[in-house]
Amino acid sequence: MTTFSGEFLGCKVSRVDLDVLRARLAAEGYDEVALGGEVHVVNGCCVTHEAVRKTRQGVRRALARSGDGIVVLTGCVANLAPETFADLGPRVHVVRGPAEGVPAAVSDLLAGLGCRGGRPREASSVRLRAFLRVQDGCSFRCAFCVIPQVRGPARSRPLADVVAEAERRVAAGHRELVLSGVNLGLYRDRAAGVRLPGLVAHLAGIEGLERLRLSSIEVDHVDDALVRTLAEAPAFLPHLHVPLQSGSDAVLARMRRRYGRDRYLARIARAREALGDLHLTADVIVGYPGESDDDFAATLDVVRRAGLGRVHAFPYSPRPGTVTAGLDDVPAAAKRRRSEAVRALADRQGAERRAARVGTRDRVLVERRDATGTLHGYGRDYTPWQLQPAGAAPGDVVDVVALAAGTGCLEGRIA
Repeated sequence: MTTFSGEFLGCKVSRVDLDVLRARLAAEGYDEVALGGEVHVVNGCCVTHEAVRKTRQGVRRALARSGDGIVVLTGCVANLAPETFADLGPRVHVVRGPAEGVPAAVSDLLAGLGCRGGRPREASSVRLRAFLRVQDGCSFRCAFCVIPQVRGPARSRPLADVVAEAERRVAAGHRELVLSGVNLGLYRDRAAGVRLPGLVAHLAGIEGLERLRLSSIEVDHVDDALVRTLAEAPAFLPHLHVPLQSGSDAVLARMRRRYGRDRYLARIARAREALGDLHLTADVIVGYPGESDDDFAATLDVVRRAGLGRVHAFPYSPRPGTVTAGLDDVPAAAKRRRSEAVRALADRQGAERRAARVGTRDRVLVERRDATGTLHGYGRDYTPWQLQPAGAAPGDVVDVVALAAGTGCLEGRIA
């Protein structure tokens, strides 16, 4: 029986891609191990030059760990830049194609290499949180973005398939479902006449579902219909990740984004009003071609006014095949300073938000216990918690009270 292991780099969609592949290989009888399998899958990212570099590092680490085993490279980076890995030797096998077809392609590759499974089994997992890919691809054409090239146009799973999988996940013991997609707001089942708000409403009615969350949503799709549906869903967790990219209207126009700063702020304000104590996080690109100090100051202003509690800051990186592929006029040192500044601002706001919550209560999904016995998990708004080691175990959802604001987390006890 051939053993396999896997890792993903990049976004939650990359994680879902790997999970689907893991389930396929397990069902065919391959034996999953934590690391160093005879077959190691790296599902790689290509959204920035740094992501490609880290993927290449991951492949090299896997080669060093696996002895004479093989490494299978999948994911966005395999579609964009397979030649980047050509010099790593014959043990590296690149599998390209749309995400839906990759599990079968990897299965065929392994069979052709003489790998064999055994008795069918389930993929190993801790049954706490399940990521459901309900949509893939993107039909937008942002000037900097390579994703439409590597994942194709927007497409969605039928409503019935998503609901059936969600019901299976809940029945199997998953406590939380996270809806994932490349551009989640583009979800639609035309035959059923359902878009994302309708999908959320259907899932919210599943018996036994405790927690429901969206992985990432464009501000264009944070409209009244979606916000109203989320507000009416008891299982919805009050956290939204809404990419900002820039707070400068001039930069947003050059990026070919579909909103301006005022629209972003207005929609966030309406969401906060409807959803209560909303924890908001975002992506920001710094150093976009032509970004001036004033442009960046406008970004800081929107981060402040929107109350972002955490920011993923990405230094702009030219991507092949995009409108801005040949443009990169902001010095690397300026990108570093701007990345640090925008993260620092969001981190301060996040710390202030946590400090204000000391003495309040929440419900936490306990995910692990560390060597000291401390319990770790996430609250309803996706704030990390550290809990005193008593009264719960991984997999429990418990009522807690905040005793102190720690670094990046709340510290508390079970109520």
